[in-house]
Amino acid sequence: MPNDQMQPTLRLTTAQAIVKWLANQFIEIDGQEMRLCGGGFGIFGHGNVPCLGEALYQMQDELPLYRGQNEQSMGFAAAGYAKQWLRQRFMFCTASAGPGTSNLVTSAALAHANRLPMLLLCGDTYVTRLPDPVLQQMENFNDPTFGMNDAFKPVARYWDRISHPAQVIQSLPAAIATMLDPGDCGPAFIGLPQDVQGWSYDYPVKFFEKKLHRIRRQAPDTDEIAEAAALLKTAKRPMIIAGGGVQYSRAVRELTDFAEAHQIPVVETIAGRANMLDTHPLNIGPIGVTGSDSANLIAEQADVIVAVGTRLQDFTTGSWTAFAMDAQFISINAARHDAGKHMSLPVVGDAKLALAALGTAAQGYAAPGDWVSDAQSARAKWVAYVAENVKPGNRPNSYAQAIGVVNALCDPRDRIVAAAGGLPAEVTANWRTLDTGTVDVEFGFSCMGYEIAGAWGARIAQAEQEPDQDVISFCGDGSYLMLNSDIYSSVLSGKKLIVLVLDNGGFAVINKLQNNTGNQSFNNLLSDCPTIPKPFAVDFAAHAASMGAVSEKVSNPAELGEAFKRAKASDRTHVIVMEVDPYEGWTTEGHAWWECGTPEVSEDENVRKAHADWESSRVRQRRGV
Repeated sequence: MPNDQMQPTLRLTTAQAIVKWLANQFIEIDGQEMRLCGGGFGIFGHGNVPCLGEALYQMQDELPLYRGQNEQSMGFAAAGYAKQWLRQRFMFCTASAGPGTSNLVTSAALAHANRLPMLLLCGDTYVTRLPDPVLQQMENFNDPTFGMNDAFKPVARYWDRISHPAQVIQSLPAAIATMLDPGDCGPAFIGLPQDVQGWSYDYPVKFFEKKLHRIRRQAPDTDEIAEAAALLKTAKRPMIIAGGGVQYSRAVRELTDFAEAHQIPVVETIAGRANMLDTHPLNIGPIGVTGSDSANLIAEQADVIVAVGTRLQDFTTGSWTAFAMDAQFISINAARHDAGKHMSLPVVGDAKLALAALGTAAQGYAAPGDWVSDAQSARAKWVAYVAENVKPGNRPNSYAQAIGVVNALCDPRDRIVAAAGGLPAEVTANWRTLDTGTVDVEFGFSCMGYEIAGAWGARIAQAEQEPDQDVISFCGDGSYLMLNSDIYSSVLSGKKLIVLVLDNGGFAVINKLQNNTGNQSFNNLLSDCPTIPKPFAVDFAAHAASMGAVSEKVSNPAELGEAFKRAKASDRTHVIVMEVDPYEGWTTEGHAWWECGTPEVSEDENVRKAHADWESSRVRQRRGV
């Protein structure tokens, strides 16, 4: 019997089927149904405009398409959107075949490292190969099936190339299942050959029916909970490391309840900043290389460490020197891969459910009072240090001073965005959390250029949730020069940002590392580049104004405060520029050791001495796997 008599069908192109199916995927969030896909970011080329572009045009009300300026920044914006929605919703990115698509590799890597959902719908070469080699095709002489899009395989959680229209019936649900899986969440890549995009097929009408998705909450294994509770009850000096997974699980309340019930000090990772308010008595501060003296002090002494929703990367662990050699870890994580790191006792499951179960199993246990009071005393000292560190006039203009000004004037629900360079450390160490879930420091893949693009994506999401709040981006001059065009995007789309450009004359934090490892300043600060005969300052305010932003330059933190008030009152993207000192402005306390490759052999005595000093701390490095 012919297929069209067996069940109703709808004849569509591959591209039309993809877009129609996406538009009918929904999720329930806080009792409200909304589209799972919030729309997309797109730059068209010959590889996606004729077919996918036609399909998106027909569905532009259901799936709004934001015009990007750079494919990499589109991916960063999609990541910022996913973070703001706590991985409950995602955006797609579409790029043409060739360099447009390859520009998204870095974005996919960022999403992969940060466990973020992102759908990449990218042009590909022709399945028929009749016109080969085509414009922008990367030919592999020995394997014609192996192309540039295969580069996404290491940085995608799900990868497929559609070679027949029927394949999307299996591929699309598999991609969504990956992006919504708490343990396997990450980017999904779907390659769309230019001919296949336009081929048609009789799709079952049922395929396009409305689908309501829910994010799975995996209950922890009862034996793992029992074992973890038994270990926790032996602890004399327990500590909780709260990671970004706490927020993605929407388990901030459960974390606080668990800590309070058992009186366990809490420290935060970079991704976990804003899990607890700055004023909470059990919040002992950020941990690790960019952390606080208080958190790192108790980490050195803790005997049982409950790590929740963290992959325990080296900036958290001080390259595994931050803890006592005999410290024992309990790792609560939805991802099995992360739960078992460094000989941890794994509890594989949802953080909200696992914390509740562990709390019940450990009922009656509380940390010794002197341990808690010692941790709180250390925290009080760190709070005093930060208060002095951010104080205007205590030294030349600094990142910390700018952070302090914004911290004092922003609304508690405003979102703070920062990324690679010196600002992640400075924000992590000096920001005093005003409300939970309000800080996004992109240090999972440490991508310069995320600051403005990620803020734009976050603002798109924020406008759907809390339209009266602001997204505030802390951006260095180096990152600004790498990727600034989404200032223009924010103006075009009416999604206001506040961008602070803090200009220290180059890549100052890497210059600091260069000097700290005994090397001479070279090729980081503009003034130290031998190929630059006569350095000159970029007029960042004028540049931002040329893209439609309101902009101004200030000379000191006091002027910054007044400018920030104007930015808050503005209805358009507002850019504030302030020069900061590249040498004297750094936060000098709170740093754990960090493994960095240094030369064993050098003609420079300073380099040899720095190598010896660096290696002297390796004796504290745990050898777990």
